[in-house]
Amino acid sequence: MPQDSASVPGVERPVVTVLDIVRAVVLVAAVASLALWGFASWSLPWNIIAGVGVPLVVILIWALFLSPRPVLQVHPFLRAAVELFIYVGVTIAWWSMGQAVIGTAFALVAIVAGVLSGRRALS
Repeated sequence: MPQDSASVPGVERPVVTVLDIVRAVVLVAAVASLALWGFASWSLPWNIIAGVGVPLVVILIWALFLSPRPVLQVHPFLRAAVELFIYVGVTIAWWSMGQAVIGTAFALVAIVAGVLSGRRALS
C-alpha cells in the first residue's frame, strides 16, 4: 500500500493556497478566451491558425517565464510584465469581440490575483 508523501522523510509537498487556484483558473480562462477569439474572429483558414496558435504561444510564454519552475529565471518585475502582457492581450481580445464587460471583469480578477501573488512572492 503506498505511503502518504507527508510521512516520507525528505519529501516536501508544496502548499497550495486559494490564490494559487485562482491564478490557475485565470490562466485556463486566458487560454480558452484566446482560443475562442481565434476561432470566432477570423475567416476559415486563419481561424484555425489563430485559434490554435495564439493559445500555444501563450502556453509557451507561461512555461518559459511564469510557471512554478520556469525555464528562464527572470527578475520578478519582468515576470510581472510578461503576465500583464498576457492579461492585456486577453482583455483586448474580449473587447474586440464586443464583450467589454467580460474583458473588464477578466482584467480585474487577473490583475488582483497577480498583484496579490506578486506581493506574496516579494515578501
